[in-house]
This record gives sequence, C-alpha cells and structure tokens, in this order.
Amino acid sequence: MEHLISSKLLTLEQLYNIVEQPVKLTLSIDAKERIDKCRSYLDDRFSGEDAAATYGINTGFGSLCNTHIGPGELQQLQHNLLMSHACGTGDEVAQEIVRMMLFLKIQSLSYGHSGISRAVVERLIAFFNNEIYPVIYEQGSLGASGDLAPLAHLALPLIGKGEVYFKGEKINAAVLNEKMGWEPLKLQSKEGLALINGTQFMLAFAVYTLIQSHKLWYWAHVTGAMSVDAFDCNLSPFDKRIHLIRPHAGQLRSSDLILSLLEDSQIAVGEKVNVQDPYSFRCIPQVHGATWDTLQFVKRTVLTEVNSVTDNPNIFPESEAIISGGNFHGQPLALALDYLGIAMAEIASISERRTFQLMSGTRGLPAFLVNNPGLNSGMMILQYTAASIVSQNKQYATPASVDSIVSSNGQEDHVSMGANAATKTNRIIKNVQSVLAIELLAAAQGIEERHPKKTSAFLEHLKSSLRVSVSTLDTDRVLHDDIVKAKQMMEHTKLDADVIFN
Repeated sequence: MEHLISSKLLTLEQLYNIVEQPVKLTLSIDAKERIDKCRSYLDDRFSGEDAAATYGINTGFGSLCNTHIGPGELQQLQHNLLMSHACGTGDEVAQEIVRMMLFLKIQSLSYGHSGISRAVVERLIAFFNNEIYPVIYEQGSLGASGDLAPLAHLALPLIGKGEVYFKGEKINAAVLNEKMGWEPLKLQSKEGLALINGTQFMLAFAVYTLIQSHKLWYWAHVTGAMSVDAFDCNLSPFDKRIHLIRPHAGQLRSSDLILSLLEDSQIAVGEKVNVQDPYSFRCIPQVHGATWDTLQFVKRTVLTEVNSVTDNPNIFPESEAIISGGNFHGQPLALALDYLGIAMAEIASISERRTFQLMSGTRGLPAFLVNNPGLNSGMMILQYTAASIVSQNKQYATPASVDSIVSSNGQEDHVSMGANAATKTNRIIKNVQSVLAIELLAAAQGIEERHPKKTSAFLEHLKSSLRVSVSTLDTDRVLHDDIVKAKQMMEHTKLDADVIFN
C-alpha cells in the first residue's frame, strides 16, 4: 500500500493502517515544492560571510546560542550536533516505535518550515520503505528542545554513524551504506538541528500507545462481558435509561457495547438470585466510559501534534522570516500521555477486581474455578499475578509531567519530561494487556461452569477460539503458558478500525 506524504490532515485511522500494514511512502508534488522552496530560501539568505547570526543556522546551540559559526564550518556544526547529542542509554526502542518515529519525522519535515533538503527526506523515506530501523535508546530525552538524544540516534545513520537493524540484523551504518550503495549525506546548515529538534520520540510512543489503548478498551469490554455472564450478573446496570440521565459519551458507548456483546446470551436473560452485583461489574460503563472520554482528549492532542511542525527555528519563505520559538516543547504530549496512563491503569484495576470475584467460590462457581479445590489450586495465583501488575501500574501512573529539571546552563529552564511519560505509559499499556488476558482465562473458565446455558454467540465463538490453544482447566498445570497464549490471541485478532475508533 502506498501512502502519499502531503499536507492533508492525517487521521488516527490512517496512522492505524501505517502501524498495521506494509506501507511504502512517497513524497507528493506539493511536499517536494515546499521542501525545495524552504531550502532555497535558506541557502540564498546564508550564502555570504556577512549573514546575520541566526540561532541553529550559524550559531551554537542551547546556552551556546550567542557563539557565531562561520560559513565554512556550518556542515561540521551539523555533524557535530548529531554526534554530541547521540547519548541515549537504557533499553533499545522497539522497531515498531522507531518505524513510527521515521514516519512522523518525514511528515513534519515535509511541511516546508524546517529548511531540510529533499535529499535528507528522501533518505529517511528509503529507510522507512526498506525497513531500516536506526538503533535508538529509551532514556535521554527531557521532552523539551525536542527529543534530542533519541532523534540524534535516529539521524546518525544518515551521516554514516551509529547502528541500524536491517533484515533482522544489527549492523553499523557504514556497512549499511555498502549494502545499499549509498554515500553518507553531507548535512547543510540547519539540517542537523531540524532532524533532532522535534517531538517525534514521545509522539511515536503516543500514537502507538493510543492505538493499543483503543484496542484494549474494546478487549476490556469483551472480557468484562464474559465476566458478567460468568458471575451471573444482572443486566439492569447497562440499561440505556440509566446512562441517558448521566450522558457522558464514554459511559453511553460502554453500556451499549456490553449489551451488544451479550445480546443473545442465555445466561444473561436467566432469573437472578442476587439483587445487586459488585461495582467491578455494575460500574463497567462508568469506569470504562471515563477512560473512553480520556482517549478522545488524547486523540485530539496527538493528531494536532502529528499534523504539526515541531522543530526550531521555523522558516517562512513567503514572508522571508526565520522565527525562533518553542514548538519543540512536549508539554501537550506529556500531559496527554500521563492522562492516558492513568486512564488505562484503571482499566486494568477494575479488570483485576472482576477476576478476584470470579475466584471467590460464590454464585455457583467452584473456588478458584477448578474441580476438587484444595488438591488443586486452580486459577488462584492468576489473580495474584494480576494484582501485582495492577500495583506496578499505580507506580507507573505517577505523572512525569509534574517534574522539570533545569538544563543547558539555565537556557532550558523548564522541560516537559514527556519522553518519560511516553515510555512509562507504554509499560502500563503492556501491563493492561496482561491483566485482561488473565481475566479472559478466568471468564472463559467461569462461562463453562454455566453449562448447559451459553453466553452470546459472539462470546461463545471467542471462547472457542481461545480453546484452540488453551484447554479448559481441569487439574493444575503451568498457567504461564496460558497467559502467553491468551495474549497472543488478543494480539492476532484483527480488529476493524471502525470497531475500535468510531
């Protein structure tokens, strides 16, 4: 599938397609024209010895902004910038995130306000199209002045430095150039700064975690609906009349989804002995719904950032202006990512409570969902695992954006810590998937205890799909393998964009 890089506003569905499918990028004609026009203006303005000092073009960086650099040293200035700033550490960034970083950097540079040359953008496109992923590290960005360290690692291979993954192998950039028949690029004025100034590290995480959050929000309703039937709950808490008198959009959506998932359930319509159900079942629409409303806020923030220019200074050829500002500051993303992490941690928190209730040996279910409890511990420790993960999520959900540490000799005296918000929120999302996989295992086991009554046809089909790789628990076995297989089922089940976004 081909995707045309242009100035048209990108949607979350388009980003989902780029994440989920093999895509080749090409520059549109208008993108080429914007890039060329901006670069030509920059070359004309800074061709002589008497060019005025302009930050990032013929000066030093950060608190060295008042140091003038002569025209003969501008190329070395840009190369030095990449090398000196490539000081990331920690775990390597996953290749799916690096792929999104490449795409977002290409998109931002294509708007024609960064002064980049077309040769640089086209080399980045060649990286994307040939699945060449620079080695980047998770730690090192303050989320202001852009994601300097991670983006420096992204850009290093353009000048023949650093490492990349190519065809599953980690190789030096110099070796990559030999394999591809490429020469290292010689960066012109401003190009190094345009490459490392920007929010594409935290933004790539934001795009990826937002998409994963939408998927898991849907899965939380699947596992929640199965648990409702497994625990033989009332359907009255999902009655639309309740939600219309407190009409939060997410609450309405959540209650509708639960009812649709249980539409033809024999268990759901049966007579109930219990008058009320625990909050973890009864308040699914209110809790899950609040997370949906959060997702909508995060979506608006992320899409604004995706369709923006976030480096500095910005160049406006039409008005012959170069303006130094602060579009690199990650505060909008930092707050949104922290909020996303908190909201998704709650999805795991209420899921673990449902799993706990299913283990309780009440409502006609055997203790810990196993025959002969005592000799068998059954699913007892699945709940322990979920509880441990939920507790860790509470620690990860502490906002990163409330912190700021002065850097660059006081020039950069307020930073967003958006990169830390990004990486910890990504960990929360992975944890949510594990907790939901545990609920899926418990709920499927509980549904089978209701035999001969069945849940809805859709959920029965889903349970049958799970049983292909995870058999009913009759006696104790190693449950680690079951968790892995449940997670794999969730990952490999293709969800239509309309189902998860609209």
